[in-house]
Amino acid sequence: MATIAIGRCLPVFTRSQILSCVRVTGTIVPNRNYNGVGELETEIDDPVFSKLKRGKGGRSSFNGIVATVFGATGFLARHLINKLGKQGTQIIVPYRGDSYDVLRLKLTGDLGQVLFVPFNLKDENSIAKAMKYSNVVVNLIGRDFETKNYTYNNVHVDGARSIARMASQTGVKKLIHVSSMNVAESAPGVILNGGSKFLSSKYLGELAVREEFPDATIIRPAEIFGQGDRYLRYYASVYRKEGSFIPMWNKGEGIFKQPVFVSDVAKGIVNAIFDKTAVGRTYQGIGPRLYELRDLIEWYYKLMRKDKENYYYIVNMKYIPSFRLRVSFVNKFAPSMPTLIWDKMEREHTTDEIDPFLPTLVDLGVNPTLLEDQAPWELRPYRAYNYYQPELGEFPDPEPPKYVDPYAL
Repeated sequence: MATIAIGRCLPVFTRSQILSCVRVTGTIVPNRNYNGVGELETEIDDPVFSKLKRGKGGRSSFNGIVATVFGATGFLARHLINKLGKQGTQIIVPYRGDSYDVLRLKLTGDLGQVLFVPFNLKDENSIAKAMKYSNVVVNLIGRDFETKNYTYNNVHVDGARSIARMASQTGVKKLIHVSSMNVAESAPGVILNGGSKFLSSKYLGELAVREEFPDATIIRPAEIFGQGDRYLRYYASVYRKEGSFIPMWNKGEGIFKQPVFVSDVAKGIVNAIFDKTAVGRTYQGIGPRLYELRDLIEWYYKLMRKDKENYYYIVNMKYIPSFRLRVSFVNKFAPSMPTLIWDKMEREHTTDEIDPFLPTLVDLGVNPTLLEDQAPWELRPYRAYNYYQPELGEFPDPEPPKYVDPYAL
């Protein structure tokens, strides 16, 4: 029998013998400034946990939600778990590998509010055990590259189906599934024939989740930026360059991206948990502005003081055979290096297709953060002459990139 011990003892409840002794100290204070499609729900429809809500809100409270977050070692997860923890959510963290990879997440909640359980994505019993006492499940599991043990389909389709099936069978009230922008069963592709296997597997994963848990909420984030991301740091990496050249497909022209801030995606997921109208819907996790890829890359390098004056040029990938050879070598012999694999290159050069009929994070009450406000700070550690003390105005701030109307394309 599992025990969630975080406060004074209460009587035993009968929902699958869910608790033997529960310490609870608080409840969530809903955001009354919420401006989504519907009214903010103040609690999950769960009679057991609703009776256990205690406190005035905050990390030392219990808001009636026990959430299992799969993929907790990822970039997005630590922001999400922190937001859940500061609202008094009890969090179950399934992990594989070394427990030290997730141990730092214990600080996101009060004593006893963040619990860890080992699991295997191919073992449905371990998945069910991780969500046995939860009323909310969030699936953040994703894979940038394939290995001999886990292909894209193993992770994004079979794994997602198993989590959704177990969530349905164990009586979970809400399932949030994080997919990806530009998902499609098949696409003509920009660089690869047939398009990205990553995106096609994400599309099939959405179908699998809908089959097993029709009321699941799906969120499709675009490129996510933030501290420790794999987007801005990707372009700052020396591996993405070839000497003084920055190889891009068609020099990045005619390709449009709408990056989103990691905290905005995390907030959208939290709001989706409480939003009654989010049940069964698909949301686009996009930023507030759409940019041409070439303009973005030029701006990033100007922020890092690595523009044309410092001999960095954007060139057409077709005419840099050494770079293409290096990508092919890594793709075959070191695929766990996601900076340089062809599937990543395909996704990088795929235009974000905005569906005007699908809601966005704004409909979940999120006020999106501008890339121009955050990118200079995130790229600051990668600047040239970082230890040089410049004179006032010696390095003027570069002009921000131009943005376009996404519905005018």
